[in-house]
Amino acid sequence: MTDTLVETATYTDRHGTRHPLPDAAAEAQVRADDRSHVFHSWSAQALIDPLPVAAGEGSTFWDYQGNSFLDFSSQLVNLNLGHQHPDLVAAIQQQAGRLATIQPSMASDVRGELARRIAEVAPGDLDKVFFTNGGADANEYAVRMARAVTGRRKVLSMYRSYHGGTATAISLTGDPRRWANEPSDGSVAHFLGPYPYRSSFHSDSPEQETERALAHLEQVITLEGANTVAAIILETVVGTNGVLVPPPGYLQGVRALADKYGIVYIADEVMVGFGRVGEWFAVNHFGVVPDLITFAKGVNSGYVPLGGVVISQRIASHFDTVAFMGGLTYSGHPLACAAGVATFEVFERDGILERVRDLGERVVEPRLREIAATHPSVGDVRGLGLFWAIELVRDRETREPLVPFNASGADAAPMAAVAAACKQAGLWPFVHFNRMHVAPPLVITEQELVRGLDIIDEALTVADGFAA
Repeated sequence: MTDTLVETATYTDRHGTRHPLPDAAAEAQVRADDRSHVFHSWSAQALIDPLPVAAGEGSTFWDYQGNSFLDFSSQLVNLNLGHQHPDLVAAIQQQAGRLATIQPSMASDVRGELARRIAEVAPGDLDKVFFTNGGADANEYAVRMARAVTGRRKVLSMYRSYHGGTATAISLTGDPRRWANEPSDGSVAHFLGPYPYRSSFHSDSPEQETERALAHLEQVITLEGANTVAAIILETVVGTNGVLVPPPGYLQGVRALADKYGIVYIADEVMVGFGRVGEWFAVNHFGVVPDLITFAKGVNSGYVPLGGVVISQRIASHFDTVAFMGGLTYSGHPLACAAGVATFEVFERDGILERVRDLGERVVEPRLREIAATHPSVGDVRGLGLFWAIELVRDRETREPLVPFNASGADAAPMAAVAAACKQAGLWPFVHFNRMHVAPPLVITEQELVRGLDIIDEALTVADGFAA
């Protein structure tokens, strides 16, 4: 890539300083290399046109033309501390200068410190950490631990879930990304989780939804054979598939069923851990203690790939004299862990958890309730902290989705139009099926947050054009 810079394309950082961006020739090279040589995930390669990104800072990133975008998706809901956070960048640089890498069988100061810090904020007796490279392999290894401890094979997971793209993780996944990858792990069975707005159980209250969803889960356990089920895995708050906040008592009910049948309860917090809902771990909000918690993304905002499994004493003690048959060359990589330790320091110094709760309760929720009341295309809004979904419909009475389930091409055009309106106004949205999610970096300023919600408010007039 050329380093030639021109003054006509610039961006202005949060301190008001203007910076030049690479020139048109550099952008052309990025596009050419990408289109010729990069194979993108979850995509038909000839039907995509990835945006070249030249710079980022805080809650904003810029393309090569100098166009700015408020990042209301935190990239893939991982950039919790935003683009180019100086503390995370410095931590990586300093660690690289003294010890860039070391194998996982040796002890590392930053790996041990990060594990200790995670254990200190995890609930109950979850006080050991197995580090992985990301969320999918965290779920793979959590399942492997559950199977080893129980001597059982089967795992239950929800429909409307995502647990990763590797073999067992994609089998656990309860959305259409699983279909093309089947068969994979044949010892996975799915169940229906609570979803009050579109209840599969014909419930008329959150409490009834909890009661009936738990009865359904227990029936699945019975029919699958309770003595064959090693684990139940579920996202504490379902992420990509709807920001589905569990109704009161549901997670406690799952915990009780797991205890009743000797099943390991795995909480997938890859997306909602590390502050997304205003808690270190989302289970803390609900007052429930799982046996294993999987994490990634927000632990260091993805600056260097990192994930892991937080392990209860009961599970960990099984491996005191029995070898755990699993490992990764880059488990607990020092550069990744250094950024993780810096993340804890930033959270504590800047009161990140408190500000997430404040912004969610004081700014986001009331504004989304107002938006829901004024747009006929909005069927439901739901969420916690800085993690919300706006569910769009054609008809509020029938709750017909704005676009069909798993829509593509012309069927998905209404949502594509809404997303395009957001981008045109300078906001990069998170759109999935008939929903728009609100998931900005946790360091977003209140002014930026309000501006982003204003853009969404205006963009929803496009969706209103398709609604009854």
